[in-house]
Amino acid sequence: MCIKYATIQLTSMYLSNQRRMKISIIGVGYVGLVTGACFAEWGHEVICIDIDRNRIEFLKLGKIPIYEPGLEELVLRNAQQGRLNFSTNSEEAIKSTEVVINAVGTPLNKDNKADLSAVESVARVFGQNLNKRTVFVNKSTIPMGGATHLSTLILESCEKQETPLLDGAKFFEVVSNPEFLREGSAIQDFMNPDRIVIGVESEWARQVMEQLYEPLRAKGIPLMITSCANAEAIKYASNAFLATKISFINEMASLCEIYGANIEEVAQGMGMDPRIAPAFLKAGIGYGGSCLPKDVMQLIVSGQGKGAEMSLLRAVDHINRTQPMRMMARLKEVYPELRGLTFAIWGLTFKPETDDIRESAAMQIIPELIKEGAMIRVFDPQGMINAKKQLGETVHYAEDHTSALKGADALLILTEWEIFKKADLDQIKKNLKKPIVIDGRNLYDLNEMKSKGFVYKSIGRTL
Repeated sequence: MCIKYATIQLTSMYLSNQRRMKISIIGVGYVGLVTGACFAEWGHEVICIDIDRNRIEFLKLGKIPIYEPGLEELVLRNAQQGRLNFSTNSEEAIKSTEVVINAVGTPLNKDNKADLSAVESVARVFGQNLNKRTVFVNKSTIPMGGATHLSTLILESCEKQETPLLDGAKFFEVVSNPEFLREGSAIQDFMNPDRIVIGVESEWARQVMEQLYEPLRAKGIPLMITSCANAEAIKYASNAFLATKISFINEMASLCEIYGANIEEVAQGMGMDPRIAPAFLKAGIGYGGSCLPKDVMQLIVSGQGKGAEMSLLRAVDHINRTQPMRMMARLKEVYPELRGLTFAIWGLTFKPETDDIRESAAMQIIPELIKEGAMIRVFDPQGMINAKKQLGETVHYAEDHTSALKGADALLILTEWEIFKKADLDQIKKNLKKPIVIDGRNLYDLNEMKSKGFVYKSIGRTL
């Protein structure tokens, strides 16, 4: 935390001689709140807008509705210094700011397509309240061609309002500026990104966006200026490729279990090739969260709708959907019948350092265990509140990771939180009925688990 804070403080100094901009951000979720807090840290004047009145009131009181390391300190500091404000009045915000950033959600609908209703609503409100030259920056992940679609909606809204100041599209431009923030390290990712991708059509919008990101330009971080269509494709292609690496290594893990190879050593050897690289080659029980599953499915649907089969991505999605059930298979190698047994679950979120349970392996595995008559005791450092909204009282919520073990017939590890990595193995063995650990994240050393007498099942490795 101290390292991240120092980085943020250093970065904010770069704006000292630059003109402060007035920015409104519509949609105060993970992306919107992190983006707003970071722009405010650079010295810009930011107002964050959301239709959820309770969320806005909580933020005004200094209560952060999501867990993200370092975010609370960043929000509170900039709110106290007057650079970061919160409101439900999107109309006023649009009229008073020169850059409007759209960061609302685009979840999949029942047809497995991105639901653009919230984005379209923001675009219409923007057009209805446009009173000066303003850049509309889209950070929401929308299908390719989305910028053109939003431009049309905005222009139609302007014409309906008969706003005399507006003459076609020259008084506004839709810019595609995809985010590449990882939950759990979002602030660090914003302040020290690999690249910034900006899709623009005019020199005016390009200059606005370069000024917006001046602190990063000053640090030498590349700004890729391209078309909106390219920027939209880069976002989807990046996430789809990362998902492909994860599903590939998980498929290899299945083969390693059959032939007695160790997937971790296989991944290490693969990653030494610079053409492959080691990132995202960690075997486990699949990817989750709000981005990779949704974006892969959107590309599949988009391609099939235009005559492209998207065979590779359909395989990636299939592997990921079936991967969590490998925990059930590994568990049944020990307990063919689960009814009446009690299992401890460590980890509910889709990854560590977040409270996000969307598309998490735990939210798929736990209902299956309950269906088979098992009793469940769960613990997660940050995900308990969100999990309870979904699981209700069907499971027992333990006070800490050790108490979750008491009286359990086995431990299932579903998220790689640091507290689980550092857990006392002797205490695990002491508290369980039987020393059985089914590890979906490969946290422990095989030889150590064997020497301590555990029945230890992991992914792509065999004792």
